[in-house]
Amino acid sequence: MHHDALHQWQHDHVFLGDAHDRHEQRTWLVVGLTAAMMVAEIVAGTIFGSMALMADGWHMSTHAAALAIAALAYRFARKHAHDPRFSFGTGKVGELAAFSSAIILALIALLIGYESLVRLMNPVPIQFGEATVVAVIGLAVNLVSAWLLAGDHHHGHHHHDHGHHHAHGHEHHHGGDMNIRAAYLHVLADALTSVLAIVALLAGRFYGWTWLDPVMGVVGALVIAQWSWGLIRAAGATLLDTVPDQQLSRSVRERIEVGNDRVTDLHLWRLGPGHTGLIVSVVSDTPQPPDVYKQRLSGIEGLSHVTVEVHACPNHPQREAA
Repeated sequence: MHHDALHQWQHDHVFLGDAHDRHEQRTWLVVGLTAAMMVAEIVAGTIFGSMALMADGWHMSTHAAALAIAALAYRFARKHAHDPRFSFGTGKVGELAAFSSAIILALIALLIGYESLVRLMNPVPIQFGEATVVAVIGLAVNLVSAWLLAGDHHHGHHHHDHGHHHAHGHEHHHGGDMNIRAAYLHVLADALTSVLAIVALLAGRFYGWTWLDPVMGVVGALVIAQWSWGLIRAAGATLLDTVPDQQLSRSVRERIEVGNDRVTDLHLWRLGPGHTGLIVSVVSDTPQPPDVYKQRLSGIEGLSHVTVEVHACPNHPQREAA
């Protein structure tokens, strides 16, 4: 039964609807746009002496990296979904990749922060006109990316998977929808740092506030640092198999503990986006077959791999006899 449950989960993991293909294509398109713009901003920031522009470029890279990792992990997970070496499937590939990239991004934030502080002490001449043009193009790319993702972000829920995998397909799709939502929010946050860079450059150009550019560099570094720290914590929690949802844990206990049935051991962990694994040990005076307990759990969204262990209460016969 354990093998069947695993097999069933792996099947559902690769059962993707039309919306998934569209999400993936749109994500790759945004990755391409963002990566090209990011390189342009970093190079331009270096040439024209603008820290705010450079920070905006690296901030763009945080989103390009996060989106590319999601899409690459998706591809890898699909390719190796039936590989028996992955005993619980390949759902965590994205978390591992995200964790690794988040550490690199944290280092980048430190570098930008340090460089910006050095520039505050020893200012360099900034070519405001050229830098502003690049920053404005960067903002335009962000807005186009947001427009590309907005359609799926708002309308994703209208596309459901069909067939006998309907329940799991919908959960998986819901996970995809969350990805699109996250992508959309990243792009909006990126547009905000583009605006910061433009404000700094215009203020420097028209009011002579050259100090504002490295200050915006520091602000950009703090934004990147905060984002990477959040990603490290979230991905690390999944990699360490922390309980993904306390509410889910409570509802599993409530459903199983009927009459004399008691939960003695409960393991909940995330298998991948929208998929949770469950191993539960039940002790009872009147033990039922595992399927009975599994039936009690049916309808809980996101439980993709359920293993139930049942034990008879050892002291019960003696108590009866006494």
